[in-house]
Amino acid sequence: MREVAQVQAEAFHVPVAFFDDVFFEFFKAEVLSGLLYKLRNSPPDRYACLVAKAADTSLDTLSLSEQGLVGVVDVTVLNNKDVVQHLDGAEEYLYVSGIAVFNKFRRQKVATALLKACDVLLNIWGFEYLALRAYEDDSAACRLYTNAGYRIISKDPLWTAWIGRKRRVLMIKRSNS
Repeated sequence: MREVAQVQAEAFHVPVAFFDDVFFEFFKAEVLSGLLYKLRNSPPDRYACLVAKAADTSLDTLSLSEQGLVGVVDVTVLNNKDVVQHLDGAEEYLYVSGIAVFNKFRRQKVATALLKACDVLLNIWGFEYLALRAYEDDSAACRLYTNAGYRIISKDPLWTAWIGRKRRVLMIKRSNS
């Protein structure tokens, strides 16, 4: 789980002007704590942390982090009414979060493979819908999710930008089976 926390922390940490290394370590510890909590307190069919590893780990030129995980994603069963209202008859859905890929492995279809693994998990666990949230201005992420079959269902209200928060979109994908 330390490797998972490293991948997610590197992807989501917002650098600060002073003492960035210290803040990064605190952030990574917080990410690890959250992951361990979910693992310890979730039934096996309600939470999963899916990982992607480098295809060829025998290369001596790869750094230690590159020999291990290159991407991760969390999948949790949820039933938030804000999302369920958009689902045709479903009471629960799989929520995709924390999708992260090391910088060196981006644009190599790692995130696409992780999203396909979420589709497989959806079918194994017998759910009909996947949902996720993305920042509205993150065109690369929105394009990735759209190409994977997700559709924008709703957006955060305009006033969220007025209070200094980025607007997010809710995207949903229905099972093909």
